[in-house]
Amino acid sequence: MAETSVKTNEMTTTGPPARRLRGHKAIATSCIASRDRPGLIASAAEDGCVCWFDMRCKDLLHTMDVAQNPISSLCFKPGNEDIVYVSLENEVKVFDVHMLTSWKPLESYSYNKEEINQITCNSKSSFLAAADDGGDIKIIDIRQKCLYKTLRAAHESICSSVQFLPWRPWEVITGGLDSKLIMWDFSKGRPFKVMDLGKSEPDSSSNAGQCFNPAFVHAIAVPEADMLDKTDKICVVARGDGVVDVINIESEFRAAKSKGSSNPKKGGQRKSNGSVPSPSSEKEDQNQRTRLRLDYSSGGHTAAVSCVAFSVFGEKGRYIISGGNDKAVKVWNWSGFFKADETCNKDDFLHLNISLGRKVNWLCTTPTDSENLVVCDTSKVVKVYTVA
Repeated sequence: MAETSVKTNEMTTTGPPARRLRGHKAIATSCIASRDRPGLIASAAEDGCVCWFDMRCKDLLHTMDVAQNPISSLCFKPGNEDIVYVSLENEVKVFDVHMLTSWKPLESYSYNKEEINQITCNSKSSFLAAADDGGDIKIIDIRQKCLYKTLRAAHESICSSVQFLPWRPWEVITGGLDSKLIMWDFSKGRPFKVMDLGKSEPDSSSNAGQCFNPAFVHAIAVPEADMLDKTDKICVVARGDGVVDVINIESEFRAAKSKGSSNPKKGGQRKSNGSVPSPSSEKEDQNQRTRLRLDYSSGGHTAAVSCVAFSVFGEKGRYIISGGNDKAVKVWNWSGFFKADETCNKDDFLHLNISLGRKVNWLCTTPTDSENLVVCDTSKVVKVYTVA
């Protein structure tokens, strides 16, 4: 059995092989880990099955034959992990884990017209979002079991990823293969901030070996509600050009709000709302670090980044973990960057490098001290690693 090559900063060591979880008959596409029951993992694949594993046990627990078609995404219902949502083609199916042997869904939603790429629930378990190939995002009211809103006409291509913002209950953020990161007020059904990551960035310089693919947004991640006391209100973006972008979302909110309130209407004069930013607050915004680029020059990916996640083990949110088409998983210790009183060197961010034999499709972390990183690559075997 091949060993796993692990690189930490300048030191390269060879660690034991990953634990291998077998059960799928085709390429594994997605995985999730239980927060309420540490060690419980679910993975999905192109074989249309969801496999359930318990890290305390040697063998596969259960297999759900959901469909004959590939499964693109799955997620738990926050606060009630007995409920799991599964997406395949343009449909979302809802299952109760206590009824796995029946394989009969509790509910089924077919509001998307195109194939779904990702589904996610908000922290209050009231809405589910489904992003699809047509660039649309369907917001489903899972309490009333009906379509709440359709978010459209902003992405010019495939919408690959969607996340609710736990600190802003009526906002979602989406990313697509048009290289755009878009913030939405889904109660109104319209966007209020569009960031085009494909435009040249003044703080980025070309690096030998860096991937020059377009800056497509393949995946995004935001901190969970219980991480917010220790992390900034950020969004992490997995980009097609090999960059992991860490963006302070609140600074973008302020910029969007400031721009909207300062632009006078045509033919009229600018109206003041009586609120004038103080010189000290303007200086604070100028001095605040708002964006971190983890690229090749920091030890990053040399091909497209396919997925990103926050660590939920140890100090929650301390690490950002990314996987890419360069057959590598990177563990980034990013947490000190947005603290103005800390000095950061680009060589200090990479905590761990795991070299794999295949491209990475998806990954997630578990709230355990060992066997806490789960990776789905372009094989039918799910790998589990330990990050210390």
